[in-house]
Formats: sequence, structure tokens, C-alpha cells
Amino acid sequence: MGAEEITLAAFLDRSHSIAGPGFSRWLVPPAALCIHLCIGQAYAFSVFNKPLAQLLCSMQHACPPATEKAISTTPGDWTIASLGWIFSLAIVFLGLSAAVFGRWVESAGPRAAMFASASLFCGGLLVAGFGVSIHNLPIVFLGYGVIGGCGLGIGYISPVSTLIKWFPDRPGLATGTAIMGFGGGALIGAPLAVALMKQYSSPTSNGVSATMITMGVIYFIFMMVGVLLVRVPAPGWKPAGYVAPTTSAHMITTRNVTATEAVKTPQFWLLWAVLFLNVTAGIGILGQASLMVQDMFAVTAVAAAGFVGLLSLFNMGGRIFWASMSDFMGRKRTYMIFFGLGAVLYFLIPWTKNIGSLGLFVLICCIILTMYGGGFATIPAYLRDMFGTVEVGAIHGRLLTAWSCAGVAGPVLVNYIRQYQLAHGVAKSDAYSVTMIICAGLLVVGFICNYLVKPVDEGHYVAVGAAEAAT
Repeated sequence: MGAEEITLAAFLDRSHSIAGPGFSRWLVPPAALCIHLCIGQAYAFSVFNKPLAQLLCSMQHACPPATEKAISTTPGDWTIASLGWIFSLAIVFLGLSAAVFGRWVESAGPRAAMFASASLFCGGLLVAGFGVSIHNLPIVFLGYGVIGGCGLGIGYISPVSTLIKWFPDRPGLATGTAIMGFGGGALIGAPLAVALMKQYSSPTSNGVSATMITMGVIYFIFMMVGVLLVRVPAPGWKPAGYVAPTTSAHMITTRNVTATEAVKTPQFWLLWAVLFLNVTAGIGILGQASLMVQDMFAVTAVAAAGFVGLLSLFNMGGRIFWASMSDFMGRKRTYMIFFGLGAVLYFLIPWTKNIGSLGLFVLICCIILTMYGGGFATIPAYLRDMFGTVEVGAIHGRLLTAWSCAGVAGPVLVNYIRQYQLAHGVAKSDAYSVTMIICAGLLVVGFICNYLVKPVDEGHYVAVGAAEAAT
């Protein structure tokens, strides 16, 4: 047993994951995808909401029809409102764990970080499945929200620094490819969960517990493929023919700033605000997409589900498209488009309802979702441009606290404004106008924050020798 533990520790050690001669850097993006496609299941957690709210009534064969406000009225069943905190907790702990363990991820290397992510995220699914089996919601919160959320955070940032080091010539493309996987994780996670729940359903269970446990095992195996594939480049490695950009090219620095020093700069907090505002506004669409299209255009629930799936595709595609484009346009210009065009599109959404144009509404929402996803995928390369590569993963981890805050602020903003509108007699079809105008306003503020970003002051850079030692 002792020898096995030493072998595992040696295998996970950063020094044992340095790429040898002939290793192809194009194996690293698939390794990152193995992690992100799995932890991206978080975006599909909503498929569990109705079954979780009907655990007891399904056993009693007494589940009432679903309504907007309540899915089950059987005494003892969980409410949709309480279940909503599972996803929110996961996003909160995603940001917190990324911030707390960011420097450890840098020092330990991607292999150890990916292994930790797999253990936590998949272990969280197992704990949540146990909580479901005994109908204990706090254990589900602990499993998926806290333990699984920590796995999300570590897994999300684990390949970022490595990808940037492997692809100094195309950092946007590299990080966009990986983070695209997180956006597309729901396309795998949702149908897998539905199929497993159907397979495990019985007269005494709707199969949620067994599904979570099975998914935990499947995802762990798949994430281990990423652990086996990933490598870090040898010290001093550069792509053939690569020439480092000058500092004048799109504000790309050739120096380095540590994570501790980065949070002392106005650039870090401006970019924190940029991410927070982009995500908060994006949740205005993503969090209410199904209800919004049904209320505004009276489409069926089936059509609304198709609309949500379409948004997921554009969310995923936008991550690779905009991150790749930012390699040519520059990160600041890319975000100018996100905020400038986005503000106009949000403002136009109520107008599409007034003219009765469902097609224009769908088109606008799809474009918005590309920029929502693109914001996630482009921010690591933006941080690399501003602060260098030496601790970009740790800096990215600290910046992701903006996502945690937006994950709470966005749904609260959208849900409570809509609820207030409906309580005061506003028609359902008009209940989103104020929300969309507020989202447009948030993007205007984001445009200003991004405009104010400039190169980091000289005093924040580390000495050249210190930077080389750190890498």
C-alpha cells in the first residue's frame, strides 16, 4: 500500500508531468476538455429539479401536475425554491475554491489539480446521491454544492495556465477550446441524466440517487483520461518560429505580475467588474429563457425547451469563436463589442415582443449568449495579456469570485423583479421589459470599466530572475 501511495504521488507530481521530446501540444486541449466537459454538467443540474421535488410523491404515485410556482404538493417533498440553492452553492464554491487554491494549482501542476478536481466533483455526486437516497437536503447541499463546487473551481482553472504556456501564439484559441467544454457539458450531462433516471426508475424510486452515483463513476473515469494526457512544457520551451509580441500589441505584456500583487492593481478590479457585469446580464437571459419565450410569445413548453438547447449551442460556440477572434482583435476590443453590441441587443428585446417577431427575439438571444460564453473564454487570455504567465492560473482563480457573485446576483435580480412586476398586475408578456433594460444598463457600466483598462504600472512587475524561477 505504501509503495502504491508513493507511486501515485510521484505520478501526480509536476516534475513527472514535464513533456518529453516529440510530445504534441495539441494533446493538451483534449485533456482539458476531458475535465471541462464533465464539470460542465453543472449547467444541466436543472434536469434534476423536478425529480428531486417529487421524490416522495413518486414513491406514493401521487405526483400532481407541474405548475409555474410549484412542482409537487406532497407533504415532505422539497420545494423548487430550496433546490435552487444547490446550483447557487456550487457556483459560489466554484469561485471561492478557485480563489483559495489558485496558487496551489500553479505550484502542484495540472495533473495533480485535475486529479483533485475529479475526486471532489465526482465524490460530491456520490455524497449528493446518498443524501437523495435518505431524503436529506443538507447532505445534498454538502455533496453537490460544497464538495462538488470545490471540484468545479479547481477543475475550471486547472488547465488554463498550462494551455497558455503551450500556446503563447494563440492563448485565446487554447483557453477558448477548453472553456467551450464547460459550456457544452450540459449537452452531455442532460440527456445522460434523463436516460439514467429512466433506466433506474421503479415503483419505489424515480432513479435520481442511482443516477447521481453512476454519473459520478462515469465522470471520474473520463476525467482520469485528462489526467493521463496532460503535460507541462519543459522550461524555456517555445513553439517553432514563435516570436514574443511587443508590449504595444493589444496591451500584451512580456513581464509578469504575481497573484498577490495583481489584486493590488486597478486592472484586476476593472476586469473583475467586467466579468461580473457580463455574467450577471447573461443570466438575465439564461436563467429565464424558457419562461421568457413562453410568456412573451406563447410558445409551447416543448418549443421552449428547444430554444434553451439552441442557446446552449450558441453559448458553447461563442466561447471558441470570440476567444479565437480575440487573438487577432485584442482582448479589450473584443469586450468592447460584448458590452456595446450587447447593451443595444438587450434594449431591443422588449421591442421584439411589441412587433411580435419571435424569429428576431431568438436571433438576438443567440447572439447575446455567444458573448456571454465568449466572456468566460476570453478572460484568461485577457489576464495573461495584463499580468503575464507566471501565476495567471492563480489570478484567474481569484477573478472567478466575480462569477460567484454574479451567480447569486443575477438570479435574484431577474426573479425578484419579475415577481414584483407580476404582483403589481403587469402582464406576463411584459414582465421582462424592466429586467432587460437593467441588463442593458449593466453592460453600459461594463463598457466603461473595460474602456478604463490600461497597461499595469511598472512597479507591479516581478524581477526577471524571480519570474524565471517561478516558472
